[in-house]
Amino acid sequence: MRQLTLASEESFEKYRKQTRREKFLGEMDRIMPWPELESLIEPHYPKDGNGRPPIGLSIMLRIYFLQHWFNLSDPAAANSADYLKQLSHSSARSCGSRST
Repeated sequence: MRQLTLASEESFEKYRKQTRREKFLGEMDRIMPWPELESLIEPHYPKDGNGRPPIGLSIMLRIYFLQHWFNLSDPAAANSADYLKQLSHSSARSCGSRST
């Protein structure tokens, strides 16, 4: 986990520089038709029930695309999964409406 700083407070969020990764993921969200893809996959995606709960469909779909676009190994995709979860929580907090 990253060390918390004064700049990590919400009041300073507007002054924070956007990283290349965040810019790329923002571009990916703008270009890809995520709702249409999710609606096609959702009926076949595992549901919460017995055993381990599945990762959210939207995060898993993004990881799948990143893994194939950049030829990532499974451990590298797992690192992307952790980052995407953090990013989705921070963007949901700032937007107020997006949930994953």
